[in-house]
Amino acid sequence: MSEATTNVTPGRKGNLTGSARKLKDNAADLHNLIQKWERLNDEGSTTAVKIVNLVLNKKSVSEADIVMEGDSSVDVDRPENSLKQSHKELEEECNKLKEIVDKMANIVLKMEKMVHAEQGICELEAFQYGEKGTPAPLFHTWSTKQFAEVSSKLYESYKQELALKQTILQELAHTPNADLSMVYLSSWLYQPYIEDSGKLLMESLLLETGHRPV
Repeated sequence: MSEATTNVTPGRKGNLTGSARKLKDNAADLHNLIQKWERLNDEGSTTAVKIVNLVLNKKSVSEADIVMEGDSSVDVDRPENSLKQSHKELEEECNKLKEIVDKMANIVLKMEKMVHAEQGICELEAFQYGEKGTPAPLFHTWSTKQFAEVSSKLYESYKQELALKQTILQELAHTPNADLSMVYLSSWLYQPYIEDSGKLLMESLLLETGHRPV
């Protein structure tokens, strides 16, 4: 299993086994998935800006072409080649953005599997020890149920953000309105469903499992 990429320290002496090992591995993997998501978000933002610029440029070229067709005194070649080139570039950038969103969807799928795994650990503990779970915490202070709750909250926020990005992907290349395009770009970059509280939850998870020094 992978470890968190920065400031990783062991949470306990000796080798962890069973549920504790699984929860610690999940914390590191979740952190790494979020880091990967952020890199993809930056990459997608750059690509989305290119798409908007191409769409708006294509609109202005088309409008110029209409003006020239209506004015026989203008002796200028119609920008047909420019339009074809713009369409090709737009298609390429849209494909790039789709690949990015597909990778984000895969990240969310992995998060969902982690949530199910941790819910399974909770159910096993409830079967073995009753509803209160293990008599002592596996790490510092958290119950096993808290791990599952934090992972579930993070998963839900990224699931909602993915749905927004999928909508932006579908609409961005078909939006000639500059103001609406700016709204889409801003929404992509600033990720309204991923709040600062989620970042604090992730850091708390890393602290509890020993990936960050206490």
